[in-house]
Amino acid sequence: MNTDNHSNRFIQLQKQISGEVFTDNTTRILYATDASAYKVMPLAVVYPKNEEDIKTLVQFANQESLSLIPRAAGTSLAGQVVGNGIVVDISKYFTKILELNTEEKWVIVQPGVILDELNLYLKEHGLFFGPETSTSGRCMMGGMLGNNSCGSHSIIYGSTRDHTLEVSAILSDGSKAVFGNLNKDEFEKKCTGSNLESKLYNKIHSILSDQENQKGIRQEFPDINIKRRNTGYAIDLLLESNLYTNGGDQFNFSKLLAGSEGTLAFTTEIKLNLVPVPPKEKALICAHFESLEEAIQGNLIALKHKPGAVELMDDQILKLTEGNILQAKNRFFLKGNPGALLIIEFARETKAEIEEIANKMEDEFKASSLGYHFPIVTGAENIARVWDLRKSALGVLSNMAGDAKPVSLIEDTSVMPEILYDYIAEFKELMKKHNISCVFHAHIGSGEIHLRPVLNLKDQVDQEKFHAIGLDSAKLVKKYKGSLSGEHGDGRLRGEFIPVMIGEKNYELLRDIKNTWDPNHIFNPGKIVDTPKMNSHLRYEPNQETKEINTYFDFSSDMGIVRATERCNGSGDCRNTHLTGKALCPSYQASLDEKLSTRARANLFREFISNSEQKNPFDHKELYDILDMCLSCKACKSECPSNVDMAKLKAEFLQQYYDSNPVPLRSKLIANISRINKLGSYAPSLFNFVNQHPIIGKLVKNNLGFAEERSIPKLHQTTLKKWHSNNGNIESKRRVYLFADEFTDYNDTPIGIKTIELLQKLGYDVIIPKHAESGRTYLSKGLVKKAKFLAIKNVTLLQNIISEETPLIGIEPSAILTFRDEYIDLVPENMRESAKQLASHVFMIEEFLHNEMQKGNISPNQFTTEAKEIKFHAHCYQKSLASSLPVKEILSFPVNYSAVEIKSGCCGMAGSFGYEKEHYDLSKKVGELILLPEVRKTPQSVLIAASGTSCRHQIKDETEREAQHPVEILWEALKK
Repeated sequence: MNTDNHSNRFIQLQKQISGEVFTDNTTRILYATDASAYKVMPLAVVYPKNEEDIKTLVQFANQESLSLIPRAAGTSLAGQVVGNGIVVDISKYFTKILELNTEEKWVIVQPGVILDELNLYLKEHGLFFGPETSTSGRCMMGGMLGNNSCGSHSIIYGSTRDHTLEVSAILSDGSKAVFGNLNKDEFEKKCTGSNLESKLYNKIHSILSDQENQKGIRQEFPDINIKRRNTGYAIDLLLESNLYTNGGDQFNFSKLLAGSEGTLAFTTEIKLNLVPVPPKEKALICAHFESLEEAIQGNLIALKHKPGAVELMDDQILKLTEGNILQAKNRFFLKGNPGALLIIEFARETKAEIEEIANKMEDEFKASSLGYHFPIVTGAENIARVWDLRKSALGVLSNMAGDAKPVSLIEDTSVMPEILYDYIAEFKELMKKHNISCVFHAHIGSGEIHLRPVLNLKDQVDQEKFHAIGLDSAKLVKKYKGSLSGEHGDGRLRGEFIPVMIGEKNYELLRDIKNTWDPNHIFNPGKIVDTPKMNSHLRYEPNQETKEINTYFDFSSDMGIVRATERCNGSGDCRNTHLTGKALCPSYQASLDEKLSTRARANLFREFISNSEQKNPFDHKELYDILDMCLSCKACKSECPSNVDMAKLKAEFLQQYYDSNPVPLRSKLIANISRINKLGSYAPSLFNFVNQHPIIGKLVKNNLGFAEERSIPKLHQTTLKKWHSNNGNIESKRRVYLFADEFTDYNDTPIGIKTIELLQKLGYDVIIPKHAESGRTYLSKGLVKKAKFLAIKNVTLLQNIISEETPLIGIEPSAILTFRDEYIDLVPENMRESAKQLASHVFMIEEFLHNEMQKGNISPNQFTTEAKEIKFHAHCYQKSLASSLPVKEILSFPVNYSAVEIKSGCCGMAGSFGYEKEHYDLSKKVGELILLPEVRKTPQSVLIAASGTSCRHQIKDETEREAQHPVEILWEALKK
């Protein structure tokens, strides 16, 4: 296909299909990478809507000599979904659960159905899909089929292949075929036709009926007893069918398609076997060991007791979890600094059974002098936290400072658990040979430990080591008759070494199969067979220098802003949907559009600033446009295992962009809203009249680019500072300083007044010190230079009066938490320690009250005994930078008060975001995911609480319910 004809031909393609075709540079960059080390720019990205679209794409690819790269969530670790053809993303429209049969225990799904969402759907029927990956919140069934995914519980449930009953697919000639179990007569009938499907059956029969081929396959392929066995095409399993092996299962081409990485056909439907949910009683024994070797020996003891899962985390990964806001909270069960940890799960009918097993297992560990601490973790919430810690391993590995990172290379090797000790010992010698360190984690129970050598893939020497280690490890795995790929696939990463693993003759059989199924190589070429050299097409050029860029924020902990963007490894945690209970990423959750994910923004950010030839590398409208849809909710700072702080990156980008471009009028107005409110406060009634007037207000909103549907916050008749100056202080030894933030001072003044009155009634002298505004509005609009000035001013004014005895308390989370978040990265280096010291004594009002209640300084006797039910929504920054627990605790503190958190993510308002005309629809969609429907269905007798001013505004605008600040509820609960 001539390059000059690309645009015209894709324009024609768009007219032929119902889905969408994208050829713009931005989209192509976003799909040039997955979660692997590879980068290849595709020609186009297509979102097909139906099977007819797939057939049209197949026809188009054949006519134009192009390839189709099937893609689901894009979490592949071996480069399976990168290529220079057309990326076909099925995650947007192929997402339906088509049919469920509870009696026969099967379900038919489209390939874009997410694993966790499938299991949520099946839960009420007492069924679930057994294989469970660490990416279960976003991985899709098509991807699981393509990689033959396994997950933590593979010692019980095996792989996706083991549970695949039928696959419906479009073949390379555009015809449709359904592959399922066949008896001998049915198989022979399939061979009698003249179409492509018949050729497939004839070809496999000619291969597997040949006795020399049978002998070669059985000799060379991985040990048949290894559960995680996914090297090349699974002709070894088809050989075990009853057509060629007595007593075998029925022949089923689904076994071949599982693990084929979309290289043979394009899957449109999958029929899956389901299993009953495990017993309700669950527990984790988190066995602590002094070394990795001890843990490997302990694994064999654990397996004797028939656990559901045995997972490994080594000391390096455990150390990295300390620096992750979310995962640091999940380390609650750890004691000391174990060299390795085994997470051993048991599910039984009674707790007594599990306790008996745990005691016996612990006795065996001790008798073998293995391990030093064996805590039992119970309760669904605590168990989930431990598994979250384990699942975070892939992401937290990106937190290793510098360019050298643990890389996906040999992390998928699988051997029999009984020989794992010897294999790892020899593997460590291999690492010594290459002078490389390595991290170890994951599925030790099934003989698969993810082994990640630490390499700098920007360095040409390490790029060569990348290849050398890959080849040496393939030879080592072959020696132990293991599988080079256990669940992550061969792709570009391991395809080159398949001949080493199964022999050249068997490799030629795989190529023969590929050529029969896909003679024009339109399906995902360059994967499994005929792959390029595994250290080619990497994300980084050999000896690529990392651009050093001066920034307003301090990025020294990441060694610069470029490396801060490189934290994103593509694992796709930001593609979790709202049904998983995660807050990350609200714009993606509302749109299900890859372009609106944190991963997309990080990818584009990295590419542009690393490769820009502009004098100002930030001066790119494409970056401006993709960051414009980020709500700056900061969920990524805590929930992204790699801690990609997109809100910080966005603010830095905008300031740098505005250094070369004019700041929009609306952004100036929003950033300077405090100044505007200060002027308005001299005549608040007039200010409110203009903004609330149905005609004048509408004109103002239209001219400034605000959504007509939004109400503008009113000014109170006085400011909080004025009220406080007229109402004095009280005599008390317990003194606190209140930060009169710019929102509470002018708009939410009654909340500020009640805060002061509440604290005074509880015995605290409340002082509003001299301070500047927080700078939150400037940060939200990217005017970082002004925010930096305010940060320096506030730290200077407050550093000598705020202490442990006299803390600083704030009412609006987004304002007060700037002290604990942005200020530390904004102030000059010589003020950083002062900023950190100040931040350690800064609290949201809910945190302060909770701490005082725990100390006994506040008593339930000070509050009413009347009963109240409360549902509360926590502000994004509370959830990300602190915790929503104090909100729940203080609202439940009066004797008969009961508070329940609404399990929502971002409210969608996100400061000014929800006011802006072009963002209103997305803002509303985010709110409609969970929060707004939950509020609407809440009885009027139940109070609604929300700490954030924007959150309360969103709730009022869209539900007509008045949400109260938690302080207001406690103020009303005071004994009169």
